[in-house]
Amino acid sequence: MGSPQPDDPCLEPAERAPLPDGCRVRVVEVLATGTNGGAQEHVYSLVARLDRSRYEVSVVSLSPGSAARRIAGLGVPVTVLDGSDDAVAVGALTALLAEIRPDVVHNHMYRAELVGTRAAIALGMIGHRRPYVVSTVHSSRVRSPEDREMLRALTPEMDRLIAVSRSIETKIAAEGRVGAPVSLIYNGVDLERYDHQEPCCTLREEYGMVPEAQVVGVVARLEPEKGHPTLLEAWPAVLRAVPNAYLLVVGEGSRREALETQATELGVRDRVVFTGRRDDIPAVTAALDVAVLPSYREAQGLTILEAMALSRPVIASNVGGIPEMIEDGVTGLLVPPHDAQALAEAIVRLLRDHPFADMLGRAGHDLVHRRFCIELMVHAVEAIYDEGARAVRLSEVAAS
Repeated sequence: MGSPQPDDPCLEPAERAPLPDGCRVRVVEVLATGTNGGAQEHVYSLVARLDRSRYEVSVVSLSPGSAARRIAGLGVPVTVLDGSDDAVAVGALTALLAEIRPDVVHNHMYRAELVGTRAAIALGMIGHRRPYVVSTVHSSRVRSPEDREMLRALTPEMDRLIAVSRSIETKIAAEGRVGAPVSLIYNGVDLERYDHQEPCCTLREEYGMVPEAQVVGVVARLEPEKGHPTLLEAWPAVLRAVPNAYLLVVGEGSRREALETQATELGVRDRVVFTGRRDDIPAVTAALDVAVLPSYREAQGLTILEAMALSRPVIASNVGGIPEMIEDGVTGLLVPPHDAQALAEAIVRLLRDHPFADMLGRAGHDLVHRRFCIELMVHAVEAIYDEGARAVRLSEVAAS
């Protein structure tokens, strides 16, 4: 990373009180799906950075996928419970938890909240120690009335909710989820990967771009909420103003074919590159002239923080948790969702005004260092794990 500042909060060591019996805290992370996404990236970063001398962590994924395999590559035990029947998943997870005897069960995403919490309840009902239940709400998705009712019923059985933005705090309240305290913990960026990363120097040659190409990129799942159609709609106007611009669409998802068709119909297919999945996202992001996230809804928008950490100027929709990271005109540019004209104008501005783009990039980089580094996130989560372990172990002592 860059030269450390003496008051850099990301470098301050966590101060922790000893645990009641001195044993490591056993934590089971429960993932709703093992495919790629923001929640999976969060879990990967979290388990990679947890203090292994203090925390014994394992992961349960309720479906297979590349993210589950990537987490296993860290040397963390990963169990995949593949199947769509929640009752079967609860039974299998309950049996696994009975073997592990975790202090904390930490659920990530909707289905994990249901299955993980019900398994913790079942564990207590069959005479085992009941773990401390934490659930992180990663998604801004508006769920069905039936889904919301199940969450409302289960929330009092949880010990702690984590919201990844103030926007998600508001969503939790709007859903009527009461009975568990809510902690705001922003997702953090791993600055060892996203600070002084060398850009992918072969990107232009790899995709047949002209040597003087200016590259705008979006790193996001190809799903409806990510706003790719608006970005493609904006692209003809960008090309009229900046003829050497290319759009790099990085990611995989269910909308790829439809988006490729849209680009063809707009007559810009030769200036839009669909890369699919890339395993060198930091290097690709570092090679962008402008990073864009045109989402229609967003809990936080981790890929924008990653671009900011790399001093890339960013443009994003003014939705969800994004305005909590971007101050318009200071650390990036905000545009209304679904507004192709405003998005095109913002992109053209940054491609033409390089000094302004550089200023935004530097300000975004500094903001990530102050407020959104991975260390701050991990320390906050570890404090909750410690709280849970103390509560569980002291109650066990009191009951004996």
